[in-house]
Amino acid sequence: MPTKQPSRRDVLHSLAATLPLAAVLADTELARAAAETLETVSITISGTTSGGTSVSAALALPATVPAPAVLLIHEWWGLNDQIKAMAAECAREGYVALAIDLYGGQSTATREQAQALMQAVDPAVATDTLVSWVQWLRQHPNVTGKVGTIGWCFGGGWSLNTSIATPVDATVIYYGRVDQPADRLARLHGPVLGHFASRDTFINRKMVETFEAAMAEAGKPLTVYWYDADHAFANPSGGRYDAADAKLAWERTTAFLETNLAG
Repeated sequence: MPTKQPSRRDVLHSLAATLPLAAVLADTELARAAAETLETVSITISGTTSGGTSVSAALALPATVPAPAVLLIHEWWGLNDQIKAMAAECAREGYVALAIDLYGGQSTATREQAQALMQAVDPAVATDTLVSWVQWLRQHPNVTGKVGTIGWCFGGGWSLNTSIATPVDATVIYYGRVDQPADRLARLHGPVLGHFASRDTFINRKMVETFEAAMAEAGKPLTVYWYDADHAFANPSGGRYDAADAKLAWERTTAFLETNLAG
């Protein structure tokens, strides 16, 4: 009997599981293959404004469990293959990775629709959603109890908002809004890592320096790294992608997560 040849899809799945992160993200087919390995999970969220609403997310499990968890929050484009591929990479790094969806299943590649989707997000509902997912992760049998958050752009701001709303053990922000007062930042439970771009005209140095001062006033640990790059420098699908800075930022992120979520 002839040996069955692996399908193209099987080959892509195998490659996505073994190639470096940058190679996967740079290829739409490989990113899609990595995304296909995730499992869709759903919960009914709790909260004063949106209790009873069903939401979904994409889950990736590491080879060894129980393990710490990382909650990933998408850019204004929505929960796309890129963010799911990042979750697959987090699982490969040894974390239970959950890529959540704040757009109700919608995503886009156009700036106009991304703007509309972002503006349609109800902050109270988003907060309830994120808090509910953190609670779900903490109670998951494959999770040690340690949970961190990570987000990019729109999701970077929500990574910080999540950690203010409910205790988490580590917070990573990629060029997200950080204009929060010290009294709110005082609610943070774990340390914060921020990646910012010197040529970013929106999440700019003034905003970040104000954030640093507010974190110091609140007595909360913060590490900030600046990159000679522009906004969204870690997104390989955009024209502002900087491969070297994206690689360095990810190395710093994984080291930060290991320090604060291990054990």
